[in-house]
Amino acid sequence: MAHVANWKKDEVKDLKGLIETHKVVGIANLADIPAPQLQKMRRTLKDSATVKMSRKTLMNLALNDSKKLKLNIEFLEDHMEGQPALIFTDMNPFKLFKILEKSKTQAPAKAGNIASLDIVVPKGDTAFKPGPMLGELQKIGIQAKIDKGKIVINKDKTVVAAGEEISKSIASILSRLEIYPMEVGIDLKAAYEDQTIYTSDLLTLDPEKTFSDVQKAFTQALNLSVNAMIFNRESLPILLQNATIKSLNLAINAEILTNKTRDILLSLAYSQMLALASEIAIHNVDALDDELRQKLSSRSVQTETHVEEEPEEEEEEEEEESEEEKEEEAAAGLGALFG
Repeated sequence: MAHVANWKKDEVKDLKGLIETHKVVGIANLADIPAPQLQKMRRTLKDSATVKMSRKTLMNLALNDSKKLKLNIEFLEDHMEGQPALIFTDMNPFKLFKILEKSKTQAPAKAGNIASLDIVVPKGDTAFKPGPMLGELQKIGIQAKIDKGKIVINKDKTVVAAGEEISKSIASILSRLEIYPMEVGIDLKAAYEDQTIYTSDLLTLDPEKTFSDVQKAFTQALNLSVNAMIFNRESLPILLQNATIKSLNLAINAEILTNKTRDILLSLAYSQMLALASEIAIHNVDALDDELRQKLSSRSVQTETHVEEEPEEEEEEEEEESEEEKEEEAAAGLGALFG
């Protein structure tokens, strides 16, 4: 039986302890990150996350030893790439991914790097005077010329397509042109939380946009259920409210007296009575009795006063009449008009 070094046992024990005491466990790729930048990122994360590098076999052992307590966590090993490391935190996986992405910095390309996006050399002036640089640019397909004592690039040129390897000559020219196409940082490949593994393609989702999309979908679903009259917990109050409004409008238009329509119908009748009396007064004011003429005169004065005072936007307090007084006044007006 092969002897297992004590430091390996201690390493697995430490990793297992970190796995079991944190809500979220991430697997990241730290390949091609210079040591100074890695240390800076560790300092940035020290209050919210712990980054632990170890051998793949030891990390796999720790993950498998923890699967009884945390179901499915052993599948994180499927996402180990490059120089893997485990990240332990209690923050949301999406928040962790966002922080790591923001901490990435631009870096010069090196021979053998794979371009994650198209690398484009833009048109325009350069800082180079006429010399060998012109030939080097033209050699890799960049159209350039001499103009006013400087090398000028005529048009944009994609020198490396996404997914292609960067050659030594192109990497050199990009650096001399001060084009830094590579991103250096902790590359989170997957994160585990509550028995679920979130891969990087899912973690790129913007939480704020996702929340907005869910709100929009809810609103559209609610509108659909209301318009289609589908009864559920959300649509029922709106449907009942709409039905109440429609039934009240129907009762008013059909002049059906209820405790809800009475005041509205009396008010409408009173207004119609005054409008009719006003039309009669135009042709024969003597056809109206004194009380009705007084009401029309009072209404005219109130209207003129309101128009005069409207620019000053002053509000006057008016005494409220009781429901009985309004009904008696409306009935008296109708009696005076129709005898």
